[in-house]
Amino acid sequence: MVKEQYALSFNNSRGGPNWVSWHLQASDIGDEDRAPTFSPDTTLPSGFKRVVTKDYTNSGFDRGHICNSKDRTDTRENNDATFLLTNILPQGPGNNQGPWVRLENFERQLAQGGNELYIVAGAFGEGGTGELKVKGQKRKKLVNATKIARGAITVPKTFWKVMVVLKDGENDVSRINASTRVIAVCMPNKTQIRPNDWHTFITTIKNVEEATGYDLLSELPSGVQNSLAAKRDSSAVGPASKNPCK
Repeated sequence: MVKEQYALSFNNSRGGPNWVSWHLQASDIGDEDRAPTFSPDTTLPSGFKRVVTKDYTNSGFDRGHICNSKDRTDTRENNDATFLLTNILPQGPGNNQGPWVRLENFERQLAQGGNELYIVAGAFGEGGTGELKVKGQKRKKLVNATKIARGAITVPKTFWKVMVVLKDGENDVSRINASTRVIAVCMPNKTQIRPNDWHTFITTIKNVEEATGYDLLSELPSGVQNSLAAKRDSSAVGPASKNPCK
């Protein structure tokens, strides 16, 4: 599905996107308020399930944006588009509100620092850990689930993201070479990772491709594509041998 704000691949059997892809630059980031509600996507083909916001209620999982809301705050229409439920997956609150949001904040820092980004993100696998409030208590109980909404929506095991970072300019594809910065991340869908540094989840595009079966950056010359796929961003924390996509 190609929208003005992003493109996505929707998986009807899983009840959410396989992946969402978008371009981010400083002018996309504005002062629009967060949309007041999530909405079903009425542009899905006839016969596809229409996920509604109550499908997530009391599930223990956040309505996790793939294309982030703050990446589209230049106009009301653009922000509203990020709240379509074809752009949402069940995300453990500690993942969504912890290292994942800190990664999203970093993306916007890059965009506001003279860069433009090409981003593709999604999730794979089945089974995550959320959390629910315990009535009358401050603590929360952990919720392990593979499905929500009476089985209509699959809870992913792992969230992933790949970013290509370029200085602002023109003719973007032609400017990408083996030295271009790429950042790839695989993050377990567990609420327990709330305090973790997102840099510990940095991996390679090759590891993401092996886990998802996707051929990313396929419009690039094969030599450049292979070089970028093998790169692990220099800001990574932890042993290079570690593969968080597994």
